[in-house]
Amino acid sequence: MIAGFIKLSGQGAYLPPEKPRLVIGIVVEQLKYDQLEKFRDRLGENGIKRLINEGTYFKNASFEYMLSQSAPGHATISTGSEPSYHGITSDSWYLPLKDELIYCSKDNEVNPVGGTFENGLYSPVNLQASTFSDELEMSTGRNSKVFGIGMKESSAIFSAGHTADAAYWFDNATGTWMSSTYYINALPAWVNDFNAMKFSETYLNDTWNLLRPARDYYDCLRDSNNFELGFNKINYFPYDLKKIRSKFNSKDDFALLRETPAGNSLTTSFAIRLIEKEGLGKDDITDYLSICYSATDCIGHRFGPSSMEMGDAILRLDEEIKNLLTFLNDSIGKKNVLIYFTSAHGVSEIPSILESNRIPAGYFKQNQALQLLRTYLNAVYGEGDWVKGYSERQIFLNRTLIEDARLSLDDVQKKVARFLVQFTGVAAAYPYSAFEANDFGNGNLKRIINNFNPQRSGDVIVTLNPGWVEKKGDWITDHNSPYEYDTHVPLIWYGWTVNRATVTRHVNMTDIAPTLSSLCKVPYPNACTGEPLVELFR
Repeated sequence: MIAGFIKLSGQGAYLPPEKPRLVIGIVVEQLKYDQLEKFRDRLGENGIKRLINEGTYFKNASFEYMLSQSAPGHATISTGSEPSYHGITSDSWYLPLKDELIYCSKDNEVNPVGGTFENGLYSPVNLQASTFSDELEMSTGRNSKVFGIGMKESSAIFSAGHTADAAYWFDNATGTWMSSTYYINALPAWVNDFNAMKFSETYLNDTWNLLRPARDYYDCLRDSNNFELGFNKINYFPYDLKKIRSKFNSKDDFALLRETPAGNSLTTSFAIRLIEKEGLGKDDITDYLSICYSATDCIGHRFGPSSMEMGDAILRLDEEIKNLLTFLNDSIGKKNVLIYFTSAHGVSEIPSILESNRIPAGYFKQNQALQLLRTYLNAVYGEGDWVKGYSERQIFLNRTLIEDARLSLDDVQKKVARFLVQFTGVAAAYPYSAFEANDFGNGNLKRIINNFNPQRSGDVIVTLNPGWVEKKGDWITDHNSPYEYDTHVPLIWYGWTVNRATVTRHVNMTDIAPTLSSLCKVPYPNACTGEPLVELFR
């Protein structure tokens, strides 16, 4: 036996172990399929291109639901089920009975571990299904080591699952990694040691320059243009992070780190330290680690998918993947590690860029639409607080008031839908009753029902035309539609028994979890609707 391999007598080849010693899920936020293809010839040989050249590349993988946001994406990948089953229908949803907006991973019953109080009240309490890592832990008598990390708490938590040894996320206020008492009661010594090195401070005292010569970004927007938001209206290289930070947000002193490639660098360093200190992949019991890269998401919202900033973020992410692969191959061995690389969602092009090219697009101003809707309902039904909330293109009605007024909820929902569909940019508006049937074929209605949960979805769901996005704060673009640019993402498998192949058939992102379960010989997650990817078993 050599490093987990079985040598064949009389031959120079080695067989991989029966199961991978370590499974690593790499999930990038806001990386659509065509962005990876766009920069493919500029990637280094030992990063993402190595995954593609030595692994199995599924070129037609997509999410099959409407609200293509971060939290539903991570939960769908880990559970192998649609949001209608796992319950994470969006990043936030409205609870009419409590009259409050709920963040998907918020949990006031836990306490922070490390970091600040308000940034530690999180857990997977709202995730209604088991994950692959949960089933892995249960099948090994809790002897597998399972961790999830990410700058964003919901990404780390929903990827790690219910039974993980720990999920770690970044605290914007202190610039350190933290967790909650749902997982652990105190940070391990190695995490405290890592935090004490103050890498966050070092990164934010640096300058963000282009990684390559400007000519390598020839197919991006020019560096300074009128489409991008930038930092404090500065949207061109170089970015003096120390100066920008001083004007960014005094409450969340380290929040800027999330919005630069340095956030991904910090994530990689923490992941490598975790693998070393927790001894992942060192025995025959399969361990699991999810690594969530979120800097691309924040950069995309500020600068758009065609910017030089996003292009540079992708090329720098490639460097992070190279560093991670080099470490894994040297310390554990390629044949002992199974990796999948994918994204939680895509992104729309900046609407103003599309319009400048005479392509229909625009911003849906939901606040104005909501104000007009309230005026309309007051005119029809009399003065009253008929609309209790709005979140992620969903209208939540005041059902108590409607019942007290002895109105038909179904009729009110239909009136609201008919009113909203008149707004420019709205493709359709569907009342709750539209989802009581089961057969929706394979169109957008099917994607909406995959997103629909009676306890968490709105009374009316709005879909926008292609190229249209909601106007949210300072964001210049968004991802939250059933269209190809938001749902089509790269999916690459690498290591262990994975062969070199390219697959063009359509696959659902719910297929990742059952594939992992089949490869690792553990039960499927309990709400799983996906199917194993047969190409990985040949």
